[in-house]
Amino acid sequence: MTEGTARSALELELKKLEKRLDELVVTVTHLKEENRALKSRHDTLSAERSALLQKNEQVRARVEAMIGRLKSMEHGA
Repeated sequence: MTEGTARSALELELKKLEKRLDELVVTVTHLKEENRALKSRHDTLSAERSALLQKNEQVRARVEAMIGRLKSMEHGA
């Protein structure tokens, strides 16, 4: 292999590596954005879940109170 051919092969390999590196940078950027979006969505869903659990407990307490009042009315009648 001549020096010129070796240099061309090396330049070609460097171009391939540069292209692959650019592709990886794009992929990493995309994954970082996706990860940020997923974390944000997770935080939102966690907050919604917490609010729903709290409402559920409030409704459960109200229903139990109603049942208690109905039972006391039943026994008093």
